[in-house]
Amino acid sequence: MVQSILISFIKVYRLSFSRVLPPACRFHPSCSQYAIEAISIHGPFKGLRLALIRIFKCNPLFEAGIDKVPIGDKK
Repeated sequence: MVQSILISFIKVYRLSFSRVLPPACRFHPSCSQYAIEAISIHGPFKGLRLALIRIFKCNPLFEAGIDKVPIGDKK
């Protein structure tokens, strides 16, 4: 339930705000796609925590590049 609500909010963001903002994500996959994958794999609480850590890393102090969602220790 919480998982689907969080993913729905992210999808609304991607269809609205994300379309009018210039692309700025320094990682692949994008931060919103990473959040959807993290929440889907690890559940709403750990997935949201992983997504927030990823968003905080999206700045010049961290190296950009490919950053996949960790698979181990599911839910």
